[in-house]
Amino acid sequence: MSRTYSLKTIQKLPITLDQAWDFFSQPGNLKDITPSTMGFDIRSHHHGDRMYAGQIIEYTVKPLFGIPLYWMTEITHVKDHAYFVDEQRFGPYSLWHHQHHFREIAGGVEMTDIVHYRLPFWILGDIAHAIIAKDKLREIFTFRYQKSEEVFGAWPGGQSLNIQFY
Repeated sequence: MSRTYSLKTIQKLPITLDQAWDFFSQPGNLKDITPSTMGFDIRSHHHGDRMYAGQIIEYTVKPLFGIPLYWMTEITHVKDHAYFVDEQRFGPYSLWHHQHHFREIAGGVEMTDIVHYRLPFWILGDIAHAIIAKDKLREIFTFRYQKSEEVFGAWPGGQSLNIQFY
């Protein structure tokens, strides 16, 4: 079995908790904060404008060489204005568990993403993580960070993106 990896990002935005929740809890906005190089396309109906526990979302992604991959996630937990969790049901990972946390702070909102993931193919998955997957995830979360600043503005005094891999 390949290793389970984790990553954590924290971003502060100068917006209200309502604004952050309104944007990030809408499945349709996910494409806007995903790099176009991923060929990300939502294939399923959203069954509403807001995420809810039990919601299934189907995507096509093209992470390598333009080869389309099917990805299905389930929104397994939602606490309004606090967090939601998506878990892969089918797709490119052996395990994908992504927590999205939102916390009101002085001057805005702090958003924390925590992802636990595992690649398939045992030792080959670990090798793929070292030479491809880790950099691809860094690229995706860096883009998401930058796009969020474009949409909502930068945190006063600036901040640098901190992606921690474990």
